[in-house]
This record gives sequence, structure tokens and C-alpha cells, in this order.
Amino acid sequence: MHTAAHPALVLNADYRPLSYFPLSLLSWKGTVTAMVKGHLTVVAEYDEVVRSPSTEIRLPSVVALRDYMPVGKRVAFTRNNVFLRDRFRCQYCGEETKLTFDHVVPRSRGGDTSWTNIVAACDPCNLKKGSRIDMQPMKVPREPTARELLALKRAFLPKQLHASWLNFLEVDLAA
Repeated sequence: MHTAAHPALVLNADYRPLSYFPLSLLSWKGTVTAMVKGHLTVVAEYDEVVRSPSTEIRLPSVVALRDYMPVGKRVAFTRNNVFLRDRFRCQYCGEETKLTFDHVVPRSRGGDTSWTNIVAACDPCNLKKGSRIDMQPMKVPREPTARELLALKRAFLPKQLHASWLNFLEVDLAA
């Protein structure tokens, strides 16, 4: 058995994933440890088991926290969330590789580091733009709502999802 391939999907106490991007997963060892400590409820299991000299445990595939972890109302300003908002595309040329942050109004010209002044940009566009202000992104940057970001996170789920996770991820398999 290759246990590294058996992570557990971690749900909040309300049975919603803690995170979609990155997907809230816990290694089988971390899951078993948290189970033994009483922090998790097992919701679904794999067919695989782990054994000690005195115990046999089926590996959990979906677990829920026993105590609810509050989820913030505002979207955190992070590199990952900016890239998600911009759909992992350069906002100047549409390229999907070598992404960096770009200040629409450069800091050298008084621009701040905020949702409304940062976009994803590929290295070549970022270098080309430099401290210019005449090069504008395809879309005006803005702070996404929590609902918008959640929808984007669902769109970027990993390709390989265990069947026991699907009911909790609210994914459209036809897409």
C-alpha cells in the first residue's frame, strides 16, 4: 500500500471544506494523529488500512473538525488570491507562465500595495512596464468578494479528486 497517496479532505465542523485553493488536505499520518487526539470526526474512509501491533485503522478519506473554525468575511490580500482573481493570467498579455505581482501605479510614483493597484503580470510584461503608468491592465483591479473568490477556487481544484470528496466540494463534473 502506498499511504502517501491517501490524504484526507478536511472539512470544517459545518461539513464545508476549510479551503478550496489550496484544497484542505491532511496526510494520512496527520489525520490518524488528530483522530486519536479527538480533534476530528471521520466522515468517509478509504478501503486501505494501517496497522500497529495492537490496532488496525481504516484510512479516513474525509474528516470534519469537531470544533468550528470561523471563516473570515473579507478576502485576504495574498499572492495566491491575486493570481486567482486574475485567473492565473498576465493582465497585460494573457500569458500563464512566470507570473509576478505588478503595481499598476508603481510605488515610485506613489502607488500602494492593495487589491486595486496590484495585478498578475508575466516577467516580460513586468519588465517592459517598469515604472511607466501608460501601460494599463486588461481589467481594472478590484477586491473580489468572498463569494467570487470561492467560485474561482472551485474552478482550480486538482484534476484528481477522490470519489468520497465530491459531495463536499460542490463541483460540476460535466464542466
